[in-house]
Amino acid sequence: MDKELLAMLVCPECQGKLKYDREAAELRCQFDGLAYPIRDDIPVMLAEEARRMNIDETLKRSPGSVSPGAPGEQAGNA
Repeated sequence: MDKELLAMLVCPECQGKLKYDREAAELRCQFDGLAYPIRDDIPVMLAEEARRMNIDETLKRSPGSVSPGAPGEQAGNA
């Protein structure tokens, strides 16, 4: 996935940040508990296509996920 595209995308429901899970090929909104699929390198940003994440997924961060946030928002940069 293109990093610039990831940085521009937000959750269509709450306008919040999305986390990219490379292994699952989806963009996850931790706030709404929705996971939007990525098909053929194209994010499908439709709520009706999103998968509802279970409580364990919404409370923890996936090992392969990368936050597409702006530089300086990474952990450890206080």
